[in-house]
Order: sequence, then structure tokens, then C-alpha cells
Amino acid sequence: MEYGICPLSMVPVHQSADDASGWITQLLYGEVFKIPETRKHWSRIRTPSDQCEGWVRNPQILRLEASEYEALHAPEGMRLASDLISHICTQEGLLMPIPVGSSVHATAALSHTHEGGVFQPEMDKESLIDTALIYLNSPEVKGGRSPFGIDADGLSQMVYRTAGILLNRSAPQQASQGSPLSFIEESEPGDLAFFDGPDGMINHVGLIMRDNYIIHCDGKVRIDRLDHTGIFNAEKRIYTHPLRVIVKIL
Repeated sequence: MEYGICPLSMVPVHQSADDASGWITQLLYGEVFKIPETRKHWSRIRTPSDQCEGWVRNPQILRLEASEYEALHAPEGMRLASDLISHICTQEGLLMPIPVGSSVHATAALSHTHEGGVFQPEMDKESLIDTALIYLNSPEVKGGRSPFGIDADGLSQMVYRTAGILLNRSAPQQASQGSPLSFIEESEPGDLAFFDGPDGMINHVGLIMRDNYIIHCDGKVRIDRLDHTGIFNAEKRIYTHPLRVIVKIL
């Protein structure tokens, strides 16, 4: 097995070894992964935190020794950038912008230094909404995980990641990771609400806020009303997502 790390601000992970294929997810700076398969121009990678698998272009990643990978992928050593945008200084003295949630504990392995704040470990539940608000108005991009493009599943995953909790990549997988609540009144800010698509399967997720609001990604990261029926979009004056279940993770 080979191992690698993302040395750039963001790297798309494609469904197939083709630039025209859609994104499955996105690697942020400093994230490490396994490499089950390598081709001339592409490598198939698997992320350890959520077992997400797809293809990246070889010039956009760096190989690691097994010992380096083991040292960097342990959750207890995770340090994540807390500023919307901070900077990495390379060995040559060049600055590279990186987005919030980047893995800055990997800077030493890349001979870089980080200039910016980091999230404190073991953040309380109230801090989850503060983190989610950093992404407010970020455009929706399928497979994205950054303020410059993110999807609903990526938003919940990245917010919980700052608290040291590793969620799976898709909403249906995330729904199975916590404890379901019987009533919306039992929920607290930071709990996850999951919603059904037209086929009756879970396809959307958002973070519950105070006073019956929810922050989620639908076209952009936005705040809408939430009740027993689902998400109510006041601009369109319709319910856009029927509520399926509320899950307590933390």
C-alpha cells in the first residue's frame, strides 16, 4: 500500500480517472490518504477518516512513507486552520492560501509553516454553529468542502471535524452515526437534521440552530426555518426539504 498527502490548498477527488467526471469529495491542505492504485496520470485514493474513495491527478499529491502517514492521520493529533483563509509559507518563502478546516498539523512533513489560528480541541457544542456560520453564503458545489464551494454533507462533516468528530461523507451515512431523537423539541443547537429526497431516501442534512432555524447548503449555505414538516424557505414560501430524522452526534 502507498500513502500520500495533499500539498495544495484544495484538490478535487473525481469519480473516475477523467477531468470531466464529477467530484466525489475534495481534499484540503494537509489531509493524508491511502493509494490503492496508481496509473500514469492518476491515482485512486482512499481517505482514512471516512473511507471515501476516488481519483486524483498525480501532480496534485505527494507520496508519504508509511511511518509519516501513521503519524499524521491519528485524530488526536489533528490541528485545523480556524481562519476563513490563512496562509502557508513554503520552504522557498512563498505564501499559499488555505481554507478553514485545513490540516495544519501536517506542515512539518511538508517543510511548511502556518500563519493563522487553529481550532481548539474538544470544542463545546455551542461552537459548532459559530463554525458553521463561517461558511454562510458559500456556493453549493457537489463534492466541495471549502468556503469556495461546499455541499450539505460537506458542511456537516467539516463543522464536526473541527470538534474532533469524524463524520462520514454522505448524509445517509452520517444519519447512522448518532442517536435519533423522537421529537424536534428534544434537539439542541448543533444537532443534525436529515431530510428525504423525492425517492424517499435521505439526501440532505443541516445543523439545527436556536429558535427553530437551520443552517444548511441549498444553492448556497443559508439559514432557513425548520419545523416538524421540514425546511421552510421564506423567499420561495415553500417547504423545500421534508424532515426525516434528527440525530444527536455530540
